[in-house]
Amino acid sequence: MDEVPAYGPEEFPFHHPGREAGVGSTPGLGQLHRMPQRLNLTALLVDEYDTAIDFFVGKLGFELRDDTALTDGKRWVVVAPHGAASGLLLARAVGDRQCGAIGDQSGGRVFLFLETDDFARDHLAYTQRGVRFVEKPRHEPYGIVAVFEDLYGNRWDLIEPVTVTR
Repeated sequence: MDEVPAYGPEEFPFHHPGREAGVGSTPGLGQLHRMPQRLNLTALLVDEYDTAIDFFVGKLGFELRDDTALTDGKRWVVVAPHGAASGLLLARAVGDRQCGAIGDQSGGRVFLFLETDDFARDHLAYTQRGVRFVEKPRHEPYGIVAVFEDLYGNRWDLIEPVTVTR
């Protein structure tokens, strides 16, 4: 396996505010990484774009944020719950390895966690739309939860978190 070279500030000549103070510097070089970060998209392997869009938009009620044609039949397809900052990149699997991972991206464990402000409303709506729950709802210290599967068998938690009152 080829070694990937480490890059330092000299390879990036543009000005980076705060670099002098170590903000945004490379972790592991004696300085903390303090630049804000966030997860934006999670790639989810699918067999076909339109079938996946039908499930996530039609059954889960997500919004279709982007559907852009790329090259070789590929598309940039992003779906997300309404109002969510992050979303799913629906990535059509290519080749035996990727196709074999459809529906098993986490080895059978819960893979994604969908938070709701009204568990009963969403559980009923999903059940009526044919979403398969693999367990009955249960109360946990962190909230009400039940596991469901997407159209490929990936496991999700539908969670209404406990609200803390002070």
